[in-house]
Amino acid sequence: MQVIDIYDIKGTAVLEQLNTKIQGTVSEEWGEYVLEFNNDKGQGIIRSITFDWGVTLIDYDVNFNDDTKIIFHLDNSSPVEFIFVSEGELTYVNGSEEESQLQRYQNIIITAQKGSQESYIFPKKVAIKVNFIYVVRKDYLEKKNNNIPTLNDSLKDTFGDTSASASFSHHGNFSLKIADQIKLLQESHEHGMIRTLSIEGQLNLIMAMQMLEHNNHEKGVAIPESLSRQDIKKIHDLSAYIVDNIEESLTVEVLSQRSGLSHRKLQLGFRVLYTKSVNEHVRQMKLEIARDLLMTSDKNVSEIVYAVGFKSRSYFSKVFSEYYGILPSDYRNKLKENNK
Repeated sequence: MQVIDIYDIKGTAVLEQLNTKIQGTVSEEWGEYVLEFNNDKGQGIIRSITFDWGVTLIDYDVNFNDDTKIIFHLDNSSPVEFIFVSEGELTYVNGSEEESQLQRYQNIIITAQKGSQESYIFPKKVAIKVNFIYVVRKDYLEKKNNNIPTLNDSLKDTFGDTSASASFSHHGNFSLKIADQIKLLQESHEHGMIRTLSIEGQLNLIMAMQMLEHNNHEKGVAIPESLSRQDIKKIHDLSAYIVDNIEESLTVEVLSQRSGLSHRKLQLGFRVLYTKSVNEHVRQMKLEIARDLLMTSDKNVSEIVYAVGFKSRSYFSKVFSEYYGILPSDYRNKLKENNK
């Protein structure tokens, strides 16, 4: 495993420390620092920009060739961290060596206790996009009209704990609304002062959205654009149900009734977990199981059509060809030829 130690998160410092192991190139424009690499360590882009009042953005779009652990030794600042994973999944290890998964689209807010270390483990050969917004509490409290007293009790105490005497961890709901806002941030193409102002404004908006989600989570308020852990578990269970009952008519209505999730929550959940609509996911599962049956069973094509719940052989052949680029009968014949 590749290990990288970080002692300073501001501006170019964090990228220079990362680059001691990554060995890419660091550039700077308009106060934004960019580390790019494409070598035996992997490939990717890491961006960093620091603003007044102790706010720093570090944005990773990386794919490492080896498991990579980034260890933060932030004894003096121990910032509040707003984290959002847009692609992939990370492992987080806090100062007491407890591990937790940072899941895609989940709202995460973390602080470490002073004097402790925290680590983020990027799995090898997995594309990871993760957005970190660090807020140094002492600096932010000096900001005029910071309005920290208006936060809910747990966040107010967290921001007010400038000595970092306690840790804080919020693994909240899953939100595509926050994901969409971060996508806008990552795809910003402005230049100069306009870009800098745009990034700063979007960071404030993202933090506001993450704090609002935390507030709603604390109150138990269900938001249509977000999913709870229980909702995510139901979607996982549905995915297994789909495979076990692939011959059935697996409509949105059927799956909604089985899971107890509304149509909207159901579609949102499949977008979060599988980046597909319910119907797209069901069709993909039917096609993949049909392909496996063509490979491993003696069933003819008509029998396989029935076994995976398609109503028409001609429609099955059409969507199979669109998905795999070959007709099912030709696919089986090709398999037989290759096995001779």
